[in-house]
Amino acid sequence: MRYTDSYARDRAEIEDLVARYLFAMDWNDYDAYAECFAENGVLDYAMGLQQGREHIRAEAKRFKEKVGTIFVTHEGKPARLRHVITHKVLRIDGDRAWHTGFWFEMADDGPEGTLKMGSFGHYEDELARIDGQWLFTRRKIYNDFLPDRRSGPENPVRAMDRLADGAQ
Repeated sequence: MRYTDSYARDRAEIEDLVARYLFAMDWNDYDAYAECFAENGVLDYAMGLQQGREHIRAEAKRFKEKVGTIFVTHEGKPARLRHVITHKVLRIDGDRAWHTGFWFEMADDGPEGTLKMGSFGHYEDELARIDGQWLFTRRKIYNDFLPDRRSGPENPVRAMDRLADGAQ
């Protein structure tokens, strides 16, 4: 892998995008969530495939409402979920980038409101710098909590590298 002079700046901007995405998701800021995607961006996750900011915005709201019925506190209220991402690997080539990162989610839905780890998985992202801003053009979310969304046996970084190599 070769690093350009702009690699550190690009990596910082992409990591900022990933963090903004998680904060928007956890604080129910559907506008900020959708703004993380390119106008025709794609979200591929457990509840389906959405394309375009407007569809992604509406889906984020629908997802939050659905999750509020699945993850509930001992008092029967929707749990507060907080997502964390670690193990970030990036490939950057000019105005295109690829990201793979491990995520896990915690919520206050344990016994008597205690913290409980609910699920984990990884992201496989394609990004583009559009008008000077990094955005997701495609985000695929693997969730090892769900049988049909589990990660495969292959190291996801190798899959990302093949995708990036094929685009060059």
